Amino acid sequence: MSTPLRLSTVILPVRRWHEGGRAQWERAEELGLHAAYTYDHLAWRAFRDQPWFGALPTLTAAACATSRLRLGTLVTSPNFRHPVTLAKELISLDDISGGRVTLGIGAGGNGFDATTLLRGDEQPWTPRERADRFGEFVPLLDGLLREPAGLTSEGEFYAATEARNVPGCVQLPRLPFAVAATGPRGLRLAAQYGQAWVTTGDPKLYESGSAAESVDAVRAQMAGLGRACAESGRDVAELDKILLTGFTPEFNPDPTGGRGGPFASVDAFVDFAGSYAELGFTEIVIHAPVPDGSPAFPAAVPDEKRYAQIVTEGLAQLVG
Repeated sequence: MSTPLRLSTVILPVRRWHEGGRAQWERAEELGLHAAYTYDHLAWRAFRDQPWFGALPTLTAAACATSRLRLGTLVTSPNFRHPVTLAKELISLDDISGGRVTLGIGAGGNGFDATTLLRGDEQPWTPRERADRFGEFVPLLDGLLREPAGLTSEGEFYAATEARNVPGCVQLPRLPFAVAATGPRGLRLAAQYGQAWVTTGDPKLYESGSAAESVDAVRAQMAGLGRACAESGRDVAELDKILLTGFTPEFNPDPTGGRGGPFASVDAFVDFAGSYAELGFTEIVIHAPVPDGSPAFPAAVPDEKRYAQIVTEGLAQLVG
C-alpha cells in the first residue's frame, strides 16, 4: 500500500516565543499539517543579525504547545553537535512530546555553523571532511539512542564512554531519522539508518536551471537511493521521501517579474508539488511565512492567507 502524500512546514526560529512564536506552531497543528520542523543553526544566511533561537529549546516549547503535530529538525548536522549530548537532548524531547519527534540530519555545509566555533588559525571542514564526520556521527547516534543502558565507542572523530540515555526513546527502537543526502555516501547512510530521506533538489540548478531539469535531477537522486537500499538489502519503499521546498529553480525570483513561483496561487503550488509527488515523494515541506521586516526569503509562503489556502485547498487537490 502506498503512503498518502503529506504536507508539512518549516518554521524558522525567528520570533520570540511570546510574540508570535508559539502561535505559529499552534497554527500549524490547527491547519492539520503532518509535521512542523525548524532549522538547527547557530545563525543562517541573511538572518545572521536578526533574531534566531535555538532549535531544540524551540521544539521543546512547541511540544508543550501542541498535542498531535509531529516535530523535528531540518536538519541537524555535526557542524556544532556531538552525538553524546545530542542523544541526551533528543530522548528528553521525545519524552516531552510523547513520541512525536523526527530527527532530520545531514552532513552540514558552509556558513556560520561551519566557522563560529573555529579558532583563528583553523579552517572549515572540506566537503570530504564533513562527509567523513557524518559517516561516523550517524551510526554512533543510532547506537546511543538504541542502547540507553550504556554505550562505549571510539572512532576517529567521536567517542563515547559508558554513555547512558536511560530510559531511552518513547519511539522504539529509537526516534526516526530523516537523512538529508544527494551523493552516494550520504544515500548509503540514508539506506542503512534512515526512516526517511530528505532532498532540496540539485543546488546547482537554482540559479539557471529549469523546472524540468530539477525534476530530472531529483529522479536521478531517487534512483541512487534505490541502488543504495538494494546494496543494503532494504526495500526503498520502506523510506519516506521528503522534499524540502524553496531551493529548486521555481523559487529563484525572476527579476523581470514574469515568474510568480509555486506560491503564486494554489493551482501553481499543486502543479509544482504534483510533479514531485509523481516521482514518489510522500511528504512535501513548505516554509511558513516570516515576519514583516525579515530579510527577503523567496522560499517562504508570502503571507498567512496563502499559507492556509495551500495547506488546506492545495493538499486536498493533491490527494483528491
